[in-house]
Amino acid sequence: MDIGITKKDREKIADGLSHLLADSFTLYLKTHNFHWNVTGPMFNTLHVMFMDQYTELWNALDLIAERIRALGVPAPGTYAEFARLTVIKESEGKVSAEDMIKQLVAGQEAVTKTARGIFAIVDKAGDEPTADLLTQRMQIHEKNAWMLRSLLEK
Repeated sequence: MDIGITKKDREKIADGLSHLLADSFTLYLKTHNFHWNVTGPMFNTLHVMFMDQYTELWNALDLIAERIRALGVPAPGTYAEFARLTVIKESEGKVSAEDMIKQLVAGQEAVTKTARGIFAIVDKAGDEPTADLLTQRMQIHEKNAWMLRSLLEK
């Protein structure tokens, strides 16, 4: 494979993207769970917002995994791999609407930090396609976190 990025750099970038994929999948699953289980006076607002966010996340998973593959590295794709790679914690049991929002803010911020953490190696390697993907992901997750945080203001 000769795309102008060394094998070592491609593997480092793919490792970072694998963490991003795991964080994104875990946030997708958590957001979908909250969409199904939200209750209370903000039900409709949150139900729709969560659906928009999990749908966007679902579509992003393929972009991230395909970028890993374009770098010549297998993409993780099992619950076990995602659980090992993610920093986002699952939630169990009944969660209030407000706690759902707080957990999703933390999840959106975590994905942003994971994406931002890959930039140094991406820049060093001159990997513009991955830089573009990361920029788009950070923009979306920062906006989602802001929108969710705004719901917590009194």
